[in-house]
Amino acid sequence: MDLSLAAALFWLKKFVAVLVLPPVLPLLPIVTGLLVIRRARRLGIGLAWTGVVLHVLLISPFSVSWLVRQVEYAQALDASAARTAQAIVVLGAGRRSHAPEFDGETVNRLALERLRYGARLAREHGLPLLVSGGAPRGDTPEAWLMQRVLQQDYGLSARWVESASRDTRENARFSAVQLQAAGVERVLLVTHAMHMKRARSEFEAAGLVVVPAPTAWLGGGEAEAGDDQALSLLPSQNTAYAGWFALHELLGQLAYRWSR
Repeated sequence: MDLSLAAALFWLKKFVAVLVLPPVLPLLPIVTGLLVIRRARRLGIGLAWTGVVLHVLLISPFSVSWLVRQVEYAQALDASAARTAQAIVVLGAGRRSHAPEFDGETVNRLALERLRYGARLAREHGLPLLVSGGAPRGDTPEAWLMQRVLQQDYGLSARWVESASRDTRENARFSAVQLQAAGVERVLLVTHAMHMKRARSEFEAAGLVVVPAPTAWLGGGEAEAGDDQALSLLPSQNTAYAGWFALHELLGQLAYRWSR
């Protein structure tokens, strides 16, 4: 594993993220309140209830939908703009380390959603692909796993494989080096709609012209056929996940803006 200062800062950022995101975030005031309730009853009760309210807000459809709208990229790919692109960039999103049915490890479902859309765009527009994703833990770079999935499941080859990045900012900077060396300036950027604003900003800062190609929206849709409409108004694992993802991206946008 990389023991450099940059790697240490990366893992520190990951640790802080655990504390400021669900499910830990609402637990912090609850636990703090319970610890101080004997010495400061009113303060302790107030902190505990603050955590409960925060938890409810982060799993309730109404509040989560509002939060998602603040973060998620709303527009689908502009077909006319897509015709001006020179390449497709697909960003990694994680791995499944235990995947014996795929000979050990593979990409996770989030990365697969991005790869599926990237493969479709590659066939539609005949553009070369770049896959981006590193190996912060020192294991197999995610881009290598993405390249394997493209070859084995979609019959496509990635022209460029960026396998050194640890986060979105490095995705952009390291990908830009390879693309610009090949004379590529305008790209279709494939990532989740929730992640697109932050990713687009970083790729543009790296000197590329970005045509957003978002996929896998978590907001704005109707309940799927067969769903109980009443359940769509109640907290669920889906709203909890959307709340986590939206808050993660909101904090990521703020952190990147402050660290320019």
